[in-house]
Amino acid sequence: MKPVKLSFAVAIVLAALPLASFAQEAEAEAESPFSFTLAATSDYTFRGASQTDEGPALQGSFTYTAPVGFYAGVWASNVDFGDGGPDAEIDTYIGYNTDLGDEFVNLDVMLNRYNYVGGDNASDLAYNELITKLTVGGHVNFTVGYTNDVWASGENGWYYAVGGSADLPWDLSLSGAVGRSVFDGGVARDYTDYSVTLSKAFGDVSVAVGYVGTDSDGAINFGELGDDRAVLTVTWAP
Repeated sequence: MKPVKLSFAVAIVLAALPLASFAQEAEAEAESPFSFTLAATSDYTFRGASQTDEGPALQGSFTYTAPVGFYAGVWASNVDFGDGGPDAEIDTYIGYNTDLGDEFVNLDVMLNRYNYVGGDNASDLAYNELITKLTVGGHVNFTVGYTNDVWASGENGWYYAVGGSADLPWDLSLSGAVGRSVFDGGVARDYTDYSVTLSKAFGDVSVAVGYVGTDSDGAINFGELGDDRAVLTVTWAP
């Protein structure tokens, strides 16, 4: 996390302090347990399917991370599931993140609750999912998600994904992922989603262009909302 920018007046005062004191202040500020992001995207897609009827979305998050690795936060986005709502998704989550061994492997375990607001019976759509992610060498990751109430259906749902990233010249980053959703009880067809994303950071702002979609079973589940598409996302993370 990056420190919050100081105002000009405060910066003048700090400049008069001893160098060691200034360094300690900067280090303490850099280790702030709070972080937030704001993003604008041309289409909010979740596991390959549009959540905004192929329209744009504004999104934001706020997270508190304790020194021991536990964290909690909230993430929100507008959604469009058709007439009757809901109008927004608000995810609340708690989790634990830690490095294993010599920090080559990172483990993240999160319990996420998908909440919906606006429209008819939006609260009836809420459900929980336990998501475990293992990152190896900072560039390869494996994800397993489980819920006993997928899409608030009362049935089990599993999600398996593998992804990777690579640093490119000109400070570009290329990432990709393939996921598989598996459902019990005939909730939907099991389907595969995929994505490839090229991104570049400009200070606190990052710009990403992605190509996402689903296989033929995803197209049956979601119709045109599961079709392949390009997605542009701009994120501010101070």
